[in-house]
Amino acid sequence: MAKETASTIVPNTEMTFTIVKELTRPAARKTVERLMWMQPQVKKDHSMLQRRRKQKDIKYTIRAGRVWFDRPRATRTVRAERGASFTLKITPQIVNDLKSVSKYLEVK
Repeated sequence: MAKETASTIVPNTEMTFTIVKELTRPAARKTVERLMWMQPQVKKDHSMLQRRRKQKDIKYTIRAGRVWFDRPRATRTVRAERGASFTLKITPQIVNDLKSVSKYLEVK
């Protein structure tokens, strides 16, 4: 299955991927989540949440006469779980990332 998926990945096309195996390695999970973040709607959600955190969610305190601030962590809007699907425009820069995790993915 992995070689079939890896051979069908072609740059400058739009493809839909589905996670078919449980991601066991942390590096593979991070790679798939990073690829999922490249979807246009997810990018829009992340930038909206980033703007909100910057404007409203920072807590300022004074410590030792200086202003310190506590930034909240970024919200994870997508999770790399079995059965999740995502659609990407394949660029030459991400082909190697996709091939490295192709054994966990199925192309539709």
